[in-house]
Amino acid sequence: MSVLFSPVRLGEIDLANRIVMAPMTRDRAGPDDAPTAVMAEYYSQRASAGLIVTEGTQPSPAAKGYWRTPGVYNAAQIEGWRKLADAVHAAGGKIVIQLMHCGRVGVAANKAGAETVAPSAIPCPDKIPGPDRAPQATDAPRALRTEEIAGVIGEFAQAAINARRAGADGVELHCASGYLPMQFLSSNSNQRTDRYGGSLANRIRFVVETLEAMAAAIGAKRVGFRICPGNTLNGMADRDPVETYSALLQAANPIGLAYLHLIRIPIEGGDALELAQDHWSGALILNNNLDFESATQLVEAGQADAVSFGRPFIANPDLVERWRRGAPLARADRATYYTGLGDDRRGYSDYPKLDGDLRDQSS
Repeated sequence: MSVLFSPVRLGEIDLANRIVMAPMTRDRAGPDDAPTAVMAEYYSQRASAGLIVTEGTQPSPAAKGYWRTPGVYNAAQIEGWRKLADAVHAAGGKIVIQLMHCGRVGVAANKAGAETVAPSAIPCPDKIPGPDRAPQATDAPRALRTEEIAGVIGEFAQAAINARRAGADGVELHCASGYLPMQFLSSNSNQRTDRYGGSLANRIRFVVETLEAMAAAIGAKRVGFRICPGNTLNGMADRDPVETYSALLQAANPIGLAYLHLIRIPIEGGDALELAQDHWSGALILNNNLDFESATQLVEAGQADAVSFGRPFIANPDLVERWRRGAPLARADRATYYTGLGDDRRGYSDYPKLDGDLRDQSS
């Protein structure tokens, strides 16, 4: 039997297996950006994963960047997450809510009037989808004032508290994909001259203080974070990712967090996995372009404690069982990744399990 089917403990979260469902934005939130019953169905169907990391979830209105992403800052949203977490737990799963502040990556039509802020007043060069999915130029951001930053960090801490009140097993700070934490880390998007910019120690400060605040709010062993050194998405161009992320991991390591979630991509001057091995002593979830065989080899070699998969979970709610049986995987319909409205289940929660009586997608 593959080691992927063995249990593992990440911080204070016990996983039945080492197969993690990676966060994937699906644009299915309902009115007031609250999770819906269809979202609860979708996640609970996939509860056989050792751990589910939810889609990116905004800790405040200003943190929103995309259309119909969920929040976790008001009563309706917290109640929606409570129903969702209850459904996952009833199905035997564990779930953490990924907290995502998009920073400069946003368009006004998606944000219901909320302001766009960033470390520096430098627009994101990439377009992102608006409400009709057509690419739009992002808003010009306002640079956060030094005295405002503690409040933004406080929003993350409160969102972590809200997630736990909703029944989630923990939270994950999204520090990749060119969003606010990565904007602070990257030398090209952070042109500040205060204690949050300039030197390497200053550029990592926002992320470290945010992790510390979240850990203080709900316990370090319920907090993870996700990074992708070298990622250029949404205009990131750090001058030395190896140096930046080595310093970040060295500073975050003593906090005693539940896990590091690493998206491994090629980077100039080093390897992200080796970087993590050199500077991180806690649990590691490894991600990106893995299959069952390569993931098994990495965990067996002691290079990761768990492995995460995104797209395979879309069309395979029973992905763990399919791998356990050696069954073929179903194929997802890319055209329906982001199209659902209201209680529309198509391309979202209507994919059958192996013994289901719906359409056969394994051919």
